[in-house]
Amino acid sequence: MPRPNPDELLELALTVACDAAALLRERRLAARSEVTTKSSSTDMVSDVDRDAERLVVEALLEARPDDGILGEEGAEQTGTSGVRWVVDPLDGTTNYLYGLPVFAVSVAAELDGSAVVGVVVDPSQGETFAAVRGAGATLDGTPIHANDIDDLAQALVGTGFAYDPRRRGLQAAVLAPVLPAVRDIRRSGAAAVDLCWVACGRLDAFYEKGLAPWDHAAGALIASEAGAVTDDLHGGPVSGDFAFASAPGISDPLRALLTRAGAFEA
Repeated sequence: MPRPNPDELLELALTVACDAAALLRERRLAARSEVTTKSSSTDMVSDVDRDAERLVVEALLEARPDDGILGEEGAEQTGTSGVRWVVDPLDGTTNYLYGLPVFAVSVAAELDGSAVVGVVVDPSQGETFAAVRGAGATLDGTPIHANDIDDLAQALVGTGFAYDPRRRGLQAAVLAPVLPAVRDIRRSGAAAVDLCWVACGRLDAFYEKGLAPWDHAAGALIASEAGAVTDDLHGGPVSGDFAFASAPGISDPLRALLTRAGAFEA
């Protein structure tokens, strides 16, 4: 089977992500009418999440029926083409349900287990972040780059917290030594957006433990292609164990600070 053209995968990812973003905008005012929880009482899911995922998955499989699928709301298919789509139809569900303007659709295409295309669409801001491995990252078609900063004390750092109450307490404790060492901390509530903000310089760094593949697949590629350092805090790829993305000039001191603070264990 011929290897897929990454530009064609990007075009498809852009199409389905923008269609799902339009659905999120359309359904926003009625979103809280059908809400349940998943892993904990704070882990919410709505009919909008499910409908957006169904829209994306059906469109992907209509275009490429032999591809694999992994979606946050349960869509899963083992493909035969070597391509797997990793889909978060609504990253930032809590923000969405509360009317806060930080949420996104995230679509990544993996080839033989490695992300080669990533698209994150932010409907509130009308912004589309995209990347193809080896070709750089863009915001609405314009190239973007991580910040050029070398002073950790001046860094604006994003993070997030788990749904499990015990782990949230541990992660909050990590902030005690981190907060005085940086400019400030931000918690947007949407990891895909945070990673894209590192890519375009709105954040200098982002870290979070315990993300799922759909949380970071597209955003980590976009950040990496924008020149950010991305890894699992120990030199491996971003994973569920840990997601770290940083402007290059502060990556080493920030990684050391997070390690001392116990961020990997929290």
